[in-house]
Amino acid sequence: MQNILICGGGNLGHVVAAWLSLQDGCAVSVLTRNPERWASALQLTLPDTSARRAPLRSVTAQPAEAVPEADIVLLCLPGFALKPAMQQIAPYLSQGTKVGSVVSSTGFFQFADEVLPAHTPLFGFQRVPFIARTTTYGHSAALLGFKSSLAVATENIDAAEDFCKQLSAWFGVEVALLKSRWEAALTNSNPLLHPARLYSLWSAWDGEPADNVPGFYTDWTDEASTLLLAMDTEFQQLTQALHVRPGAIPPLTQYYESPDAAALTRKIRSIPAFQAIPAPMLQTPRGYIPDFAHRYFTEDFPYGLRFAVQQAQRLNLPIPTMQRVYDWGMKMINDTSA
Repeated sequence: MQNILICGGGNLGHVVAAWLSLQDGCAVSVLTRNPERWASALQLTLPDTSARRAPLRSVTAQPAEAVPEADIVLLCLPGFALKPAMQQIAPYLSQGTKVGSVVSSTGFFQFADEVLPAHTPLFGFQRVPFIARTTTYGHSAALLGFKSSLAVATENIDAAEDFCKQLSAWFGVEVALLKSRWEAALTNSNPLLHPARLYSLWSAWDGEPADNVPGFYTDWTDEASTLLLAMDTEFQQLTQALHVRPGAIPPLTQYYESPDAAALTRKIRSIPAFQAIPAPMLQTPRGYIPDFAHRYFTEDFPYGLRFAVQQAQRLNLPIPTMQRVYDWGMKMINDTSA
């Protein structure tokens, strides 16, 4: 039996905890700031609308209670929460406990270097394993979609291939072993996808409220696709400069099977799991305005796109499109938080 500790009570924390609880050989605990709001079992609704009851071993806010017994600590947290969470768990980690993150492009490996004990076994997913939504906090969640395959980077893990096979059994899809941290730490998923769409929506915003809220994906535009593909071209040049294996992070035209902007727009608009997601906006008495404090801003600019921009700057690699989008997003965040 593997004791797995999930850190985080967001959408992915709920769904990953419930899903792993249902797998053979897994006993799942949750470390959260609000344990009193959690039931002893989660109800997980699957894409076919069936529901399963997923028991939890324990739910606690105290790392000293849960971390020492954990064989695996899996961080299901946004980028801004990763480093503080690692600082919390670091004093209680047992030798050999694996620490991982459901997504690595928000600074996981960089923060692990700074905070965790040397030689801590690490693993980080290239992309999140599920499309997830909480329905009732601490009680129920919906697994809206599976990924067709997953990939993970590891460091300091013996028998890494066997570990990937174990992850494959638990997550129900093939989990490929990546060759370096950069193949997981840099991604052209959300850190490019969300900023491109946000920039296309509001870079020319005049401050006037809108009458309605567009679908973030269902109303996706060719302008957003053109910008996203331009950013991805620069991103691919960065991966080459970092000597990432060709194809390890496939171009978006390949990933979405879309050879041009128009095809990419059609593809993104048609993805079933994206249908109900609105653009991040706030309602005011006069109408709807952009929500610059939404996680698409506060996560994907300073804890996503930032790391690609920093590596390009370190290598003196020109990335005019990514830099323009990044600078705009950071300005919007900073202006509205001042």
